[in-house]
Amino acid sequence: MSQIPLADLDAFVTIARVKSFRAAAKLRGVSASALSEAMRRLEGRLDLRLFNRTTRSVTLTDAGARLLERLAPALAEVEAAIDGVNSLRDRPVGRLRLNVPGIVARFVLPPIATPFLKAYPGITLEVASNDALVDVLAEGFDAGIRYEEALHQDMIAVPIGPRRQRFVVAAAPAYIEAHGAPEHPRDLMRHRCILHRFASGHVLPWAFERGEEKVSLMPPACLISESNEVEQHAAAAGLGIVCTFEEFLAPALASGALQVVMPDWIQTFSGPFLYYPSRTLMPAPLRAFVDFVKAHPWPE
Repeated sequence: MSQIPLADLDAFVTIARVKSFRAAAKLRGVSASALSEAMRRLEGRLDLRLFNRTTRSVTLTDAGARLLERLAPALAEVEAAIDGVNSLRDRPVGRLRLNVPGIVARFVLPPIATPFLKAYPGITLEVASNDALVDVLAEGFDAGIRYEEALHQDMIAVPIGPRRQRFVVAAAPAYIEAHGAPEHPRDLMRHRCILHRFASGHVLPWAFERGEEKVSLMPPACLISESNEVEQHAAAAGLGIVCTFEEFLAPALASGALQVVMPDWIQTFSGPFLYYPSRTLMPAPLRAFVDFVKAHPWPE
């Protein structure tokens, strides 16, 4: 049997872990067709089928499962050796891929990413903005940033950005003059409201809590949008009442284009978390980013 390239074996392990040629290709920065060719080459040299492939799934054969069981620890040792050498550099090098929601991409990540990249010029940062729940490993990312309710239990979570954030309800002075200001969440059922549709397609109810009283309702919509900019502009134009992250509305609130309504019902919640798979062998760029975030907490 001719010698098998280490790259083909590493590609096999990646595909087996994420159960997808497309996701593995993203993770490795190559085309799915290149990975398919590598697996055809590997299966040909072994004279064994390693994967059962359909249009919907990729699963290991018995031979593939046995190979993965023996091969994964060996390649992990190789990766550890390379990372060990890389750690001897003054600065780590490589690519760091993050998946973050829009609010984080706009307000949280920029003041962190800029000094981080200045401190580690050998690292290339790739940021994908996505409000949907994402399997970061399967989609080829090193880590993600999400809020507490969206974190997977088997992930390591590190606080990043502000530790407390707020949802506020606001309207334009012209709207308040014409329709009055709601004083209780149930009053919203008599108003025109501007709702947000998430990437998942869901439009979530507005939830409020004050003391022991909790209220959740779906107010009547005059506009439903996936764009925070569209929602803010419509609210400032007097179209209706908006409820969203305070950061999105801060300029309009500061200028007086919008006013907070129901201030006693402002919702405060925990800030975002950086999360990544639980593993001992962390890529050097991710380790550098985690250490940087821990060493530079968000100013209160």
